[in-house]
Amino acid sequence: MSSESFADHLRAWRERRGLSQLALAGQAGISQRHISFLELGRSRPSREMVDRLAIALGVPLRQHNELLLAAGFAPEWHERDLAAPDMSAVTSALDYILKQQEPYPAVVVDRHWNLLRSNDGAARLVEFLTGPTAPGAAVNLADALVGPDGLKPHLRNWPEVVRHFIRSIEADAAVDGWPETAALLKRLLGYRGVRAALRQESAGGDAGPVLPMHFHKDGKEITLFTTIATLGTPQDVTAAEIRIESFFPMDAATQKLMHDWAREGVRATRTVALSTSGGL
Repeated sequence: MSSESFADHLRAWRERRGLSQLALAGQAGISQRHISFLELGRSRPSREMVDRLAIALGVPLRQHNELLLAAGFAPEWHERDLAAPDMSAVTSALDYILKQQEPYPAVVVDRHWNLLRSNDGAARLVEFLTGPTAPGAAVNLADALVGPDGLKPHLRNWPEVVRHFIRSIEADAAVDGWPETAALLKRLLGYRGVRAALRQESAGGDAGPVLPMHFHKDGKEITLFTTIATLGTPQDVTAAEIRIESFFPMDAATQKLMHDWAREGVRATRTVALSTSGGL
């Protein structure tokens, strides 16, 4: 998409948003004739015009940069590494959120569900369900949820959860127009059982206020629901694409299990420390 002209980009974004030239002109505060000339390549936009159209179209920061490049301007939004010094306030906030969520799981992911950070609660849950993860191993939570070898064997309502999750990925693909998001969606749809799950009907009117995830293993039942948060008013591509997913217990038994695991983890850590130092 980066090799396309600004006219191609503009037309594609307008059509993706389902807007006529007249509707976009009204939202951007310019004439329909100007929109038409821009889409035909008969007019060259100013930098201010690119920004105005990107805002009117709700274009994400990464793709906003692509519009600027296609129009012959330098990118406006930085894409910093999460470990960069000037991202320290963001990473401190993320670490604080993860710590505050203990003993319940929480993870930080990018727009394509690649794991960036997690707390101990998340590590304990994953280790119980699928075994320990190799240090430094790349983890994609979308593949872990939808694929056959991750959480699926232990998720009682896998079809329902996956149906809602795939719909969210479809919405992401429609919003961001990013080839990587389309590729993620295609990969997930290729997993066994996914298309059949999408054809199933929803639970109907007796469903609760949130969709739970019902895990089971070794006689233990774990029922969780999740919340997803983003950073407010991001001014950086990386920051704009960060999501924090927090898991909460749906019942007293799950709550107790999470707290028990946390206490057992502390005891195990202390035991290792004592044995390493030679004991008391």
